Amino acid sequence: MFLPTLLTQATPEQQDRFFMPAWNLEIIGTYAQTEMGHGTHLRGLETTATYDPATQEFILNSPTVTSIKWWPGGLGKTSNHAIVLAQLYTQGQCKGLHAFIVPIRQLGTHEPLPGITVGDIGPKFGYDEMDNGYLKMDNFRIPRENMLMKYAQVEPDGTYVKPLSDKLTYGTMVFIRSLIVGDSARSLSRACTIAIRYSAVRHQSELKPGEPEPQILDYQTQQYKLFPLLATAYAFHFVGAYIKDTYRRISGDINEGDLSELPELHALTAGLKAFTSWTANAGIEECRMACGGHGYSRCSGIPDIYVTFTPSCTYEGENTVMMLQTARFLVKSYTQVSSGQRVTGMVSYLNDLSRQRIQPQHVAARTVTVRLNDPVSLVEAYKARAAWLVEAAAKNLEAELNHRRSKEDAWNKTSVDLVQASEAHCHYVIVKLFTAKLAEISNAAVRAVLTELCLLYALCGISKNTGDFLQAGILTDAQITQVKQRVKELLAVIRLNAVALVDSFDFHDSHLGSVLGRYDGNVYENMFEWAKKSPLNKTEVHESFHKHLKPMQAKL
Repeated sequence: MFLPTLLTQATPEQQDRFFMPAWNLEIIGTYAQTEMGHGTHLRGLETTATYDPATQEFILNSPTVTSIKWWPGGLGKTSNHAIVLAQLYTQGQCKGLHAFIVPIRQLGTHEPLPGITVGDIGPKFGYDEMDNGYLKMDNFRIPRENMLMKYAQVEPDGTYVKPLSDKLTYGTMVFIRSLIVGDSARSLSRACTIAIRYSAVRHQSELKPGEPEPQILDYQTQQYKLFPLLATAYAFHFVGAYIKDTYRRISGDINEGDLSELPELHALTAGLKAFTSWTANAGIEECRMACGGHGYSRCSGIPDIYVTFTPSCTYEGENTVMMLQTARFLVKSYTQVSSGQRVTGMVSYLNDLSRQRIQPQHVAARTVTVRLNDPVSLVEAYKARAAWLVEAAAKNLEAELNHRRSKEDAWNKTSVDLVQASEAHCHYVIVKLFTAKLAEISNAAVRAVLTELCLLYALCGISKNTGDFLQAGILTDAQITQVKQRVKELLAVIRLNAVALVDSFDFHDSHLGSVLGRYDGNVYENMFEWAKKSPLNKTEVHESFHKHLKPMQAKL
């Protein structure tokens, strides 16, 4: 995050001073935002940067134990600079969070600078190769020019020049959240590749007495575990590409002074970051369990995928908080529509609500003719569900406010509904983007296979959220029964291409890091070789025998 922050928030002069040394690894940087006591709630960060006009310096302090920077990757032992997020104080006023380039170790010796206390936070759930660190600053001074000033500035006399938008300083987080969507796709794709390849190699039990043991991938229950996750991995891949392109396009607009799409970009990246990382995290674990006992071995590769990926559910914004940020945008959009304004972008479906009110009926009563074999029709079903849940959450929030609750209390009392509305909105966006991608595929055979995956993704989502679709009047009981039957039919169809579909992810064995998911399928021979390399097998008789077992046996 160090280099992207320099690129997006530094002035040209600052980029000249810091970017090339960082590119050449003279400066090794990290991004220090999270503190021991605060993470996602950025306004609660306590680190201070107080401007001293007499020396034209900022004085950085960690005033409490909870203000110590905690978790930045590479901070523990590697970095010699940090971009520190701190509350800016100038002319006696707090101007909110701003970013500062802070040297933390002496170039050449790598010793911590006076006023800097820095180190590693200790063992974690996984990802031990990363030296996540802590940083405490005591009256540490940096030049005025070390404040990143592309958008906000502090002049030599301490005068504060505010940015066009406060959200511009959060650009790096939006960028990283957009990357996490793509990382969710890749991590889930790796887990699916391992589990599906292994399921084609593994033979178990008997479908019919006396016949050879079938591949476990031929069991419908195994297909039901893995194929919806395979479809999800493809869906997230397309969504990740879309959000990456959208970020680049809107960033270009922002550089030209057009901030009109910034609120939706912030809401979309927050929601999709949460939706995809939650789903991928659970899916990776499902893939591990689908590999049976061998999935628990690190030779499967899935435990390492899981422990490396799972922190994405909490870093760069805890997922529930991310969903609530998306909900704020949805409620604001709903309020605009209610007042007669039109909204654009991915929330434009809310415009339909104003037309609904011409007739005295709830959005749930709208007529949606859903064709279960048509992805475009399923997009309409997901759109109707999202609109229904957004409206329901907004009305529940309004009801709480009418009970004379404060805005904060009303929001908290409605937060479960708001998260559900955000999840439905994100689900709609993903189905919409997956379906739109199908039209771009010129090869008819490839398009047919991906249409099957798209249908499976959309229909499985309906199957898991039947209550919403029934309660909103979007689908009937008979259609729900058809959905469940169609899912089982699609499993058998996708089985024919399942291995080819994971092979198309094109993960090299060295990147996959799995004995179970080897491309050549030689699982068992290599599992035995892998086991023989265990550190415990370096000697035939382990020292514990002489130290514990033999003395104990001698007493018997």
